[in-house]
Parts: sequence; structure tokens; C-alpha cells
Amino acid sequence: MKMSVKEFAALCGVSARTLRYYDGIGLLKPAAVDKYSGYRFYDGDSLVRMQEILFYRELDFSLKSISDILSSPDHDRRKAMEEQKRLLTLKKQRLERLIEALDEAQTPEQGGIIMSFEAFDNSGYEAALREYAAEAREKWGGSEAYAEYEKKSENYSAEKQGEIISAMDGIIAEFADFLKSGEAPDSEASLGLVKRWRDFITENYYKCTDEILSGLGEMYTADERFRKNIDRHGEGTADFMSQAIAAYCR
Repeated sequence: MKMSVKEFAALCGVSARTLRYYDGIGLLKPAAVDKYSGYRFYDGDSLVRMQEILFYRELDFSLKSISDILSSPDHDRRKAMEEQKRLLTLKKQRLERLIEALDEAQTPEQGGIIMSFEAFDNSGYEAALREYAAEAREKWGGSEAYAEYEKKSENYSAEKQGEIISAMDGIIAEFADFLKSGEAPDSEASLGLVKRWRDFITENYYKCTDEILSGLGEMYTADERFRKNIDRHGEGTADFMSQAIAAYCR
């Protein structure tokens, strides 16, 4: 699937100007740019990312927050969709209460007055939104690794974050290629790739000690969110990475 800016904008219900802005801030880069004409093109992965962006915008997240969420190393699309559904359901319930209150206010007995301000209460939705936005902090906030990650990433631009995610996917894709080619998880080449993975984490996120690396390797298979995300590159990639990391840490 290959779409021009005009086709992609029409399909997503946004303007070409919005796409140019998202490209400029690194939130949604084109899948390809013609080196001769400069024309930008989008694909199926672009549609998935735009869907996520639109849902987060609907939930009143800032573009900066959306960029941080989508660039997070533990971002999981399936879990994100579940959380978005929960938040949208709360939003829908509030709107239904407001509509019901307006219907009641139109009766002669009410005289155009909404008797209860409970319909305007948005505390449940706001609380859930804060909880969702702070999930990473609540999970990792007490660790030295998270503190180091926050310090390193505070000045990352959206474009820089996109480059890091792209490079990270590239290394995972190499693990997938090793698996497909029959490379053993404990081979010299596999262990060398694990070292690159460890160095990449240290450079871009936090110091990846033996203990942290070993824990990550276990999490890639134990946590279904990580397994599914890694296995996008090929079924069994998460298991292969986990085994290679275990061999490296021995």
C-alpha cells in the first residue's frame, strides 16, 4: 500500500498541512520520500500510527505526550487500544449524562434548569487519564534506570525519538534474521548482537547492567506485550532474543 499525501490525508480526515507539521516535529514521518521530486508517500504502518495519534488527540493528549508515548521502548499497541477504549467509554458516559440532563431540563417541570450538576462531573475520566499518562512513571519511577532515562530523554526531540525507535527496530530485525537463517542463540554472532543491543540501551536510555539485561531478556518472553511487539519482526524472535541474552549473561 502506497499513498500520496493527498490520498493519505483524505483517508485519515486530516489536512495536508497537518501531515507536514507532524512530519516536521517527527511525530509521523512519511514511509518514503521520492529523492527526485520530494513527494512524500505513506503506507499501512503510517495508517496504524495515525490511528493511534488520532485516538490520543481525541483523549486530549498533547502532541508532545503522544510522541513520548509512541516512542516509549515498552509501548504496546494492543494494551494502548484497551486503555483508549476505557477512557473513551468514560467520556461517552459523561456525554450521555449531559444529554439526559438536557432532555430533563426541557420538560415544563424543570423550566429549562438542570437541577443537578452531577452531569458535568468529569472527575472519573480525568482520574483515569492521569493514571494512564503516569503508568510508566508509576511502574519504573523509583528506579535509578528510570531516573537516568528521564534525564537523558528530557531534551530528545520528537525526531530524535523517532530515530532511536527506528534504530531499535533495526537491531530487533537483525535478531529475526539470525533466527530465520538458523543462527544459534549462543553463537559468536548472536552474542555480538546482544552486546550491540546492550550498548544501544546504555547509550539511549540507561546503563544496562548485567542484572538489567538479564531481567529484560526474561521480560521479553514473560510479558505478552513485549513478546508480541518483538515478534512483529518474525514469530519466535522474542524467544531467540531471550535465549541469546541468557547465553550472553552466563
